[in-house]
Amino acid sequence: MHIGKYRFSGKVGLAPMAGVTDRPFRQLCRELGAALCPSEMITSDTRLWNSPKSRHRLDHCGEPDPVIVQIAGGEPGMMAEAAVRSVDLGARIVDINMGCPAKKVCHRAAGSALLSNEPLVTAILESVVAAVDVPVTLKMRTGWDRERLNGVRIARIAEEAGIAALAVHGRTRADRFDGEADYLTIRRIKSSVSIPVLANGDIDSPAKAAMVLATTGADGLLIGRAAQGRPWIFREVSHYLETGTEIAPPTAAEVRDIMLAHLDNLYSFYGEFTGVRVARKHLSWYCRARSGAESFRHKAVRAESADQQLRLVREFFDQTPQEELAA
Repeated sequence: MHIGKYRFSGKVGLAPMAGVTDRPFRQLCRELGAALCPSEMITSDTRLWNSPKSRHRLDHCGEPDPVIVQIAGGEPGMMAEAAVRSVDLGARIVDINMGCPAKKVCHRAAGSALLSNEPLVTAILESVVAAVDVPVTLKMRTGWDRERLNGVRIARIAEEAGIAALAVHGRTRADRFDGEADYLTIRRIKSSVSIPVLANGDIDSPAKAAMVLATTGADGLLIGRAAQGRPWIFREVSHYLETGTEIAPPTAAEVRDIMLAHLDNLYSFYGEFTGVRVARKHLSWYCRARSGAESFRHKAVRAESADQQLRLVREFFDQTPQEELAA
């Protein structure tokens, strides 16, 4: 799989998710087999980049190249400026968000709301591509709604504008995350362009990943929600795609160590107060498929200090029978 001059060692990457794919989570997913890990989306309004949230989203210290920064907005000039500033701060690939269905994003004529305005899509893509010397990619959906599946037209506009690769979530803007992903439309999009296409949506197992690749003909895959609480899914999927066989799931001890390392990184990155609070959602995700974890989760998400959270994790794995820890 390649994007511009960059070649990636595998076919499976982490889908950018606001509020989830921060630097600690991206680093963890890279360690566990994700070939590429785009950032959370950052607003194109650079006047807001001095907020604590934006400063964290712009922090790529220690991440391996190529750093991929995702920008979101609906004004071509601002998007171009944000791309230039992102490159100045270390971005080696700039990703444009036209896939987020969140109301607060769509109400600002950004994210997937842009799919209904093809002239504006053209202007944004052309402005960003012209502004920077690094590859520019596009995250999109299959269309505005099921009656207006204009994903093929958007893909062709993107290729003509100089976009280096597409990531396509197999739902429309109207679908949000409801229903099943539409892989046949992704296949039509892939067939309509010559640039790399990455398929996204509902990929939650090695077998599902192989099916999506075969159905769509995509060059690679992005996994989002299925990686929450299960970041080792990347090595499981990569191994299956390479060998056709499944690898053993992580042991309870390995899961414990992954969780503890992730928590430590969150505390270091955000500081203890914010890190503890960001950790709560990750602890819930790690627990959701584990037997006997409800009591632990209830305590861990209410812990007020790093020491409490770390102690609860260790105690849970030390005191729960191994057979109950199987994911």
